[in-house]
Amino acid sequence: MAEGGYVFEVIANNLVSIFMTHISNYGNDRLALFLFEHVVNFIQRYTNLQLVTEPPLKLAEVYFGFFPAEKMPLWTSPCADHRHVDIWTDGKNCSRLPNFLIIGPQKTGSTALASFLSHHPQLVVNDNNPITFEEVQFFDDVENYQKGIEWYMSNFRYPTKNQFLFEKSATYFTHPLAPSRAVSLLPQAKIIIILHDPVVRAYSWYQHMRAHSDPIALENSFMSVLLADGSTTNNSLVGLKRHCLEPGIYYVHILRWLQHYSPQQLYFVDGTQLITNPVKVLRDIQVFLGVTELLDYAHHIRYNTDKKFYCITLRNGKQKCLGPGKGRHYPSMPVVAESLLRKYYKPHNQKLLDLLLELKVSPPQWLKPTHA
Repeated sequence: MAEGGYVFEVIANNLVSIFMTHISNYGNDRLALFLFEHVVNFIQRYTNLQLVTEPPLKLAEVYFGFFPAEKMPLWTSPCADHRHVDIWTDGKNCSRLPNFLIIGPQKTGSTALASFLSHHPQLVVNDNNPITFEEVQFFDDVENYQKGIEWYMSNFRYPTKNQFLFEKSATYFTHPLAPSRAVSLLPQAKIIIILHDPVVRAYSWYQHMRAHSDPIALENSFMSVLLADGSTTNNSLVGLKRHCLEPGIYYVHILRWLQHYSPQQLYFVDGTQLITNPVKVLRDIQVFLGVTELLDYAHHIRYNTDKKFYCITLRNGKQKCLGPGKGRHYPSMPVVAESLLRKYYKPHNQKLLDLLLELKVSPPQWLKPTHA
């Protein structure tokens, strides 16, 4: 229940105030009328504030005139105020919000990482989505984000004691609004970022698009994509180049996330080590998350000589590997293209190295002087 002092504070500190009240419709309760009448009288008598009331549609026009960016809602954590939690119906509680996010970027092994982690009995990943498959894509997708908190929570099971909920959406890393949306709803969440060699990542994205029969990728060589510039009239070609290159400018995107989350909430995975020594990577992540029972993944994942990557080992001894769309084998990157990319990423990698050292984070194996 709102008190007069609180209502006065809200009105005094906001250009536009919107209140929802049952007024006299509930049991002929006139308390709300009494409260607002006295607050308004107080403001008119003792302040210079000029109060104006408007019908709902007009009020909306005035409000969004002041705050156009708020036409898109920003879902905040209902768990921060007990009054929100108190009015929830049975079955809704804060435990269905994830404890950590794997945010990508794309083509760095995020699907494999999520798959390995979900093998731990204490780490519970979201249920598959019929449209976006293993990813929820809540904080970066306009349609999904507008569905609200309840829809987001519906993607997760109810955890038992000591379980951690998480989701992997590799599109979050580069999205300009994802960090602010995520921290508003999940201020205590931990964030896992995979740093893979951006040169390798760029080529992998190109091959990913070819495998998905993208006409631009099929019609143009990798060098043609890299050499595309603003003078071309083929916007799709420039767009493909942008998606190959921009996610690999890691420090730019990391700085955006650091505007909203503390350095202690971010964890960086060496993408190369995830491929060559996933057991160590998975142990270190468990320690970072505070898992009470460490799982020795040496007994749960094994290198598959046919797939040429690590797969989960089931109890019957058989292996469960990612689908055919993961770990594709394709022709080696042209030497000229690799040289061009090494030169392109050199200043960006140096800024990444400086940032990681400032954060007192051990740089990944590939981030060494010959590549930086």
